[in-house]
Amino acid sequence: MPLPRLLVLSLGGTITMTASASGGILPTLGAAELVAAVPGLAEVAHIEARSPLKVGSASLTLENIASVAAEIIAGFAQGVDGAIVIQGTDTIEETAFALDLLVRDERPVVVVGAMRGPQQPGADGPANLHAAALVAVSEAARGLGTLVVLNDEIHAARFVRKAHTALTSAFVSDMAGPLGLVAEGRVRMLARVARPALPALEAGTGTLPPVALLKIAMGDDGRLLRAVPELGFAGLVIEGAGAGHVPAAIAESVGEVAARMPVVLASRTLAGPVFERTYAYPGSEIDLLGRGVLCAGLLTGVKARLLLTLALAGGWDRAALASAFAAYG
Repeated sequence: MPLPRLLVLSLGGTITMTASASGGILPTLGAAELVAAVPGLAEVAHIEARSPLKVGSASLTLENIASVAAEIIAGFAQGVDGAIVIQGTDTIEETAFALDLLVRDERPVVVVGAMRGPQQPGADGPANLHAAALVAVSEAARGLGTLVVLNDEIHAARFVRKAHTALTSAFVSDMAGPLGLVAEGRVRMLARVARPALPALEAGTGTLPPVALLKIAMGDDGRLLRAVPELGFAGLVIEGAGAGHVPAAIAESVGEVAARMPVVLASRTLAGPVFERTYAYPGSEIDLLGRGVLCAGLLTGVKARLLLTLALAGGWDRAALASAFAAYG
């Protein structure tokens, strides 16, 4: 039986970084070099390795990821059986969720990186890439959308986040736990998650509408909030305290902004749903939803921002936006 075809796209990140003459590490390695450095990878799949970018992941844009999504979709149309995106860990959770929204295919898309560079002791890149390849060609991973594989754990795009700056176990899925793991060279799925039925989102290459993300802190006086509409933003995601709360003093300002653009309410706690019908004081979730704010459900602020950006680019109206976020509730 012929080996499955696997598309591997490298964007840079720690997994590609080697020491520079001036100190520190920089992205230098490409997809072909990374693939060649992993023992046994050639026995897993026939690999088509490309390197669209070589950057730190904090420099990636949603336009970059939309372009990657288009390349994956084209690869699937040409018979590729799975896809891997290699990048830095700082924004893996955002890339994975964006790809989950844009690539609506049964075939697995896996995002992978490393917490240690290839020249560091205990470099985790080769093991992570090998595990990602096993998942990307696994029948058990089909239909789960985009996945993140690090430290032999398999995470769903909607739940995963980076929770530590240094540990190789940095990635967690607070609300659901990992969907599975890789052990003894075998993909073991422990749970499955249904993908929301959303309207198609285009993986275009044009400029996307800017959406602001604002975290609310104790005593916030609202001046940044009120400035958002004047700065050219098309939408706003607010990370409120607790279950989705802001100081009473700025609740009216939230409503004024929501009257001018879509505003989505997420929680800065990073786990658990935004409430909709419990607290009723000024600045609470009931108050804010009554002022026209949309509820992010279980999505973190960074992921709610991605969904809002792509939905606005697709011309979705308020009803479509509300329905989409409700699907993640």
